[in-house]
Formats: sequence, structure tokens, C-alpha cells
Amino acid sequence: SAEGLAGLVEQEAFRRFAIHGDTRATGKEMHGKNWSKLCKDCSVIDGKNITLTDVDIVFSKVKKKSCRTITFDEFKAALGELARKKYKDKTGEEAEAEVFKLIEGKAPIIAGVTVTVASPTVSRLTDTTKFTGSHKERFDDTGRGKGKAGRVDIVDTSGYVSGYKHRGTYEKKVNKPTVGKPM
Repeated sequence: SAEGLAGLVEQEAFRRFAIHGDTRATGKEMHGKNWSKLCKDCSVIDGKNITLTDVDIVFSKVKKKSCRTITFDEFKAALGELARKKYKDKTGEEAEAEVFKLIEGKAPIIAGVTVTVASPTVSRLTDTTKFTGSHKERFDDTGRGKGKAGRVDIVDTSGYVSGYKHRGTYEKKVNKPTVGKPM
């Protein structure tokens, strides 16, 4: 039946988000963090009718008092509530159907994959040839990091303040050859 199929599709989306980022998760209940992620990734949150705050409030409302997670049934109730808020002009059932369409077949968007490194800002900030000060010492000419050698200051035990211009001239002054001075 179409009803049963829709339930399976929702359950699959629920499970995918429920186990996202949690190796111990069974997929039977969902944390608030993953609930917010589902609402974000599936565009349930639109910033107009539905904000992150709404999503959090609904989560707190449907979950059991002492729980930090929601079950699939609570999840459906929560989505239903958001649906009616998001699609105010539709009947409850139509609104729910719309929201379920949003999450259909969706999986969590994994942040690392969507990063575009081609942005001019990022390439400018990661171009080691433009580094100045102590940071430029951390990379060789090819832009590869030098590791520890580039970070650890080599201790100067000469006794001079770093950057002192006349380094090494003191001994010459003190140990001037003594020209036969009268006693």
C-alpha cells in the first residue's frame, strides 16, 4: 500500500539521520542534534515559517520528559506539527505529505564533502608564500610544513637580546689589548 511504503521511506530517512555521527546508535531513536540536522538538511527549516527554534521546541514537546531522544512515532508527530506550521494553507494531512516528501530518500549531508576549497578567500589564507612573521618560518620554499623544526624556537644562549645589532662586540671592548698604561 502507498501508506505503508511512505512509512518505510520515512523510517529509512529517520534511521539514516538517527545513526548519523553516532557509532553506537541503533537507529531506533534520534537525538535532538540529529533531529535539527534532518530539519536543516531536508529544508524543513526555511527561516520564515520554521526556524531552528521551532524545531527545538517541537522536539522538546514530543519527547518523553526524561528522554534525550525521540522514537520514530514521536518523530512523525514532530514532523506533523512542523508541517502544519510550514504549510499553513494546507490540511494537516496534505501538509504532512509535503514535509515527508522533503525528507524522502534523504541522507545526512556530510560536511567534509561539500567544502569547496576553490574559494579565493580560502586559497589566499592557505597560500604559505604570503605568510609573514614567525608563520613563514614554518614552511619550506615548496609550501610544505617543516613540522617541529618550524615551530620550536632554537634557543639562543649567546646572552644577547634577540635582534641586538652589535652582537659579539662586547668581548672585543672588554678584552682590548692593554697598551702600556702607566701604573
